[in-house]
Amino acid sequence: MRIALLTEVFLPKIDGVVTRTTRHLDQLAEMGHEVIIFAPGNPPAEYAGFEVVPIRSRDLKVYPEVKHGMMGPRTLRKLREFNPDVVHAINPIWTAGWSTLLVSRRYPVVASFHTDVPEYCLKLGIPWVNPIAKWGLRTFHGRAKVNLVTSGPMMDKAADYGIDNVRLWPKAVDTVRFTPTARTAEMRARLGGDGPLVLFVGRISAEKSVERCIPIMEEVRKRVPGARIAFVGEGPLYDDLRSHAPDWATFTGYLSGDDLAAAYASGDVLLFPSTTETLGFAALEAFASGVPVVAANAGGLPFVVDDGDTGVLVDPNAPDAAWADPIAQLLTDPNTRTRMSAAGRAEAQRWTWRASTETVLGYYGEVIRSARR
Repeated sequence: MRIALLTEVFLPKIDGVVTRTTRHLDQLAEMGHEVIIFAPGNPPAEYAGFEVVPIRSRDLKVYPEVKHGMMGPRTLRKLREFNPDVVHAINPIWTAGWSTLLVSRRYPVVASFHTDVPEYCLKLGIPWVNPIAKWGLRTFHGRAKVNLVTSGPMMDKAADYGIDNVRLWPKAVDTVRFTPTARTAEMRARLGGDGPLVLFVGRISAEKSVERCIPIMEEVRKRVPGARIAFVGEGPLYDDLRSHAPDWATFTGYLSGDDLAAAYASGDVLLFPSTTETLGFAALEAFASGVPVVAANAGGLPFVVDDGDTGVLVDPNAPDAAWADPIAQLLTDPNTRTRMSAAGRAEAQRWTWRASTETVLGYYGEVIRSARR
């Protein structure tokens, strides 16, 4: 199958969308498919043996990590020369969104919804962009023959935004890289030492509700003196949060590869207060690493976290003390932590990238057959 992948974000950026995209590409390469990738920003020249064609773009002023632009004559010529059977538009909203309007005139399109941009607009303090973002989602996804979402709850959210023909892109996680055996004393020391250790892994930004972590940890420390938190990741709020943080908070910046796997495995609990997740890869990676999760009962997280089994779901509007209670229990009750750790690892092992990609290939085939009729 000849597949053109048109993505809103790509390497060197690191986030859940990029993780899913690159793992999908890894599987497509192993299975012998032909792929060309179009990405904004400054992507690598190739990935998994596939050519990556950069799309000229600029920083989005309200969120510099995100780029905006549109495919021009050179990139469109590359697409025509490749002549794909199907185009997969990943997260079309800025660059991939406008480009989808162009390519859908000639090629069948599958689009996938990964980021709840209208909710992000509210979290980022730009509510006037919210209706524009809803229009964009409805318009760009409206050009796709099939639209994919990453969790069950997002099927309803997509419907609310006017996205139809929705299917599920199954969750998956790398249980070889992310494993309890990746835990090391060296990484534990890097994250803050031998005391009870809570992790936050992800972008240090407003849409992740990262500002709640320190107040929640202050409540945790009332119950578990000596507890610490390590923030793994970077983002718009990184410098400000670090400059005002207490000495029991550690900041690592971006980690990837074996360092990221070691960081997950070297923690005791993952704190995940975000209410805007369409899935929540950090929770899946924590499960694979044998780390229980305390997360917001919102967005796609209830699709991932089995409350009371692999972690604890908390009302996002609950006071900090209500968040602190399950974290403190997990830090001080080894039996509960061991039980949830084992349950999370077993859950992660159910979801493979090969099975996920095979499902998506089925959607590609459906769209190709429909276009030929």
